[in-house]
Amino acid sequence: MAPQHLDPTDPRSGHAGPAPTGDALAGYLRAQATEFLRALRLHRETGSGAGGSEGSAEAARALRRSARRVSAGLHTFQSLLDSDWCEAMRPELAWVSGTLAMEHAYTARLERLLTALHRLSGSTALPGQTAVAAGRADVPAGTRADSAAGAPAGPAAGGRAAAAAPVPQRAAARDAGLRNPPAAAPERGLTVGAAKAGALLDRQLTLARTRAHSTALQALGSSRFHAVADKVALLASEVPLTRAAGSTDLRPLAAAARERLADAVAALPLVTAGNPYNAAALVHGLSPDTVPHPQDAPWHQVRLLLRLHRYARQAVSGPKGNAVVDLRLLSAGRALNRHRDASEAAAAAAQAARTPRIAPATAYALGVLHADQRHEVEAARFTFQQCWQKETVSTS
Repeated sequence: MAPQHLDPTDPRSGHAGPAPTGDALAGYLRAQATEFLRALRLHRETGSGAGGSEGSAEAARALRRSARRVSAGLHTFQSLLDSDWCEAMRPELAWVSGTLAMEHAYTARLERLLTALHRLSGSTALPGQTAVAAGRADVPAGTRADSAAGAPAGPAAGGRAAAAAPVPQRAAARDAGLRNPPAAAPERGLTVGAAKAGALLDRQLTLARTRAHSTALQALGSSRFHAVADKVALLASEVPLTRAAGSTDLRPLAAAARERLADAVAALPLVTAGNPYNAAALVHGLSPDTVPHPQDAPWHQVRLLLRLHRYARQAVSGPKGNAVVDLRLLSAGRALNRHRDASEAAAAAAQAARTPRIAPATAYALGVLHADQRHEVEAARFTFQQCWQKETVSTS
């Protein structure tokens, strides 16, 4: 039997007070618009230069959060609002949120890929890593390879073998019980190519991050963004509700958002995802086609619908209900975020592997990195399947 937990904010559940109507929606939208303006003021006060402070980054995240929530409210409850105003406002809010998210996305993607490269090559970030790398810089490549493989030093090795002794000792301690001499050559190949692969990814993603930062600065100073900020300022004081909104229950509209999510989840291959190591995420993984994985699109769509569902619950529950956290939705959302991050990281590794005239060892390391991230996609799908199978019990 699937585990169950209480869901006190389910739109289907009964409420002690009156049903939430357009007035509750207006309060929710005004609160999010006020948060947008507060974050915008903080962003201007903390600065947004190339060396922007942590306060500036947090302000940008708050801008994105409030823009997403306002846009989601306009989408879910559009029938209670002025339709022309909603149709004009939603794309602008999506533009603001997407533009501000790119710099952070490139930064997180680079960190994710470099961490994975360190893990796969066996050179994880340790306190003594810098010293070990400096010691290896003076050792010829052949000697480093023999030492990494754990081969005994011959008489011709001399003092160099003795100087390099601490490195294989640490490697032997780390790999105790797992050493396999015939499989050592591919590991050395990955180690050799990992450094160049990391440097290539660093160059490409740092350049993309710099461009995204410049684009965000230009967007924040553009007349288009000022027009959006003006509309949000008006929203903070007056919400364009329809005449019937004051007597319309919000819960059926929130329930429709939940049903759209349930239908999208039902179309996912959850049976396959429920089997660990099913390799479904690796299908067509090494295709030369540069388009995104076609099998990832439904999962990305579920992620967006899950977010709309969460925001609709917040609008229905009111300010007090926003403090209630549904662990099931929270865990499922984190799994889908991990799925999105791994999918985009795998695409970045594949794009780097298509760079002309790179060394075979570099291409090999990028291929291993791509497969590793596709396995992360598979693991995220498994986690989501496990979270979603938990049944939600509403209170009455």
